[in-house]
Amino acid sequence: MKKPSRRHFRANLRYLRALTRRFRTTLTLSAVLFLGGPLFFHWRFRSPEGQRIDFGEALHHTYFLLYGQPSLPYVDDWLVEVLNLVIPPTGIALVADGVVRFAYLFFARHKNDKEWIEVVSETMKGHVVVCGAGRVGYRVVTQLREMGREVVVVEKREDAAFVSALRDELVPLLIDDTRSPLCLPRTNVKDASAIVCATDDDLANLNIALDARKLNPNIRVVIRLFDDDLSGKVRETFKAEALSSSSLAAPAMALAAMDPRIIHSFHLSKHLMVVSLFEARLGLPSLTISEVRDRFGCLTLSLQRGGEEKLHPPGDEVIRSGDVLSLQASYPEYRRLRAFTHEAEPPLWSHHDPVPVVTPSARKVG
Repeated sequence: MKKPSRRHFRANLRYLRALTRRFRTTLTLSAVLFLGGPLFFHWRFRSPEGQRIDFGEALHHTYFLLYGQPSLPYVDDWLVEVLNLVIPPTGIALVADGVVRFAYLFFARHKNDKEWIEVVSETMKGHVVVCGAGRVGYRVVTQLREMGREVVVVEKREDAAFVSALRDELVPLLIDDTRSPLCLPRTNVKDASAIVCATDDDLANLNIALDARKLNPNIRVVIRLFDDDLSGKVRETFKAEALSSSSLAAPAMALAAMDPRIIHSFHLSKHLMVVSLFEARLGLPSLTISEVRDRFGCLTLSLQRGGEEKLHPPGDEVIRSGDVLSLQASYPEYRRLRAFTHEAEPPLWSHHDPVPVVTPSARKVG
């Protein structure tokens, strides 16, 4: 990830560009006022002696006209007098309003104001909107940022658990009620690639998903649901990825209770897949990584040897005694490999074994 200072500098540059785009009409009209007005006075205004004023004096006169304090004397020229009457109210409405709004938006970013988040979101395209700044939402944000994706977070409560942590990491965080019709548009959801509904309210997550699809029909929707039956119906009806916390946690907790070597599990279609740690003892030493895959269907994710870990070791790597392998396989294949190495079912927890802690929020999002 980029250093915070560099990321903050780039965010400010994008913010400046976004403000320039938003105020382009004001800036254009201001340029017309401060260039066209002086040029007109320079071309049209004549002193009582019949002399033309220079551009600097005309600019000086235009500037003070904004405050109703003309610096040039009255002349009998109706075009000049019309401009003298039009510039003060027009200039105040244009410049004063534009300057006030620009200054407000510029300093609002230090208060994490809704306007600041909206402007920053306008600079993004293909980002991910995460609704919910709780434990699950925070971990999803962390995972996405590690993969280099831009994220905008929406949270209803200012005192939510990870609001301060997200702000410290300079993640755009919108404090707003997701039921508000202006909430999702402020996150530029129409240009987002995906939205993750990770609040602890099933109904709120469904409402967010429906609103997001209405604003962006092509957005990918991921919904966290607590009701298993509801998650299946949502997946089929709305073509969204609906994840039930209980269904994610159940296999991991069941397998962790059976075998401390299993560190992760998930379902792939109808297959129960496990990730386990195997220490090379009887049977495994002298085999190659490819032989373990071909004979037992186990993919070697990493190999630890001598305190160093190698990801995706080559197929011709020979396993040595004492190596620790991270293996991914279906549960039946895992049991077949364990039988081959003559490792019995662990009957009870040993006080030397680590106690797995399985939480639904610990599941990484890929």
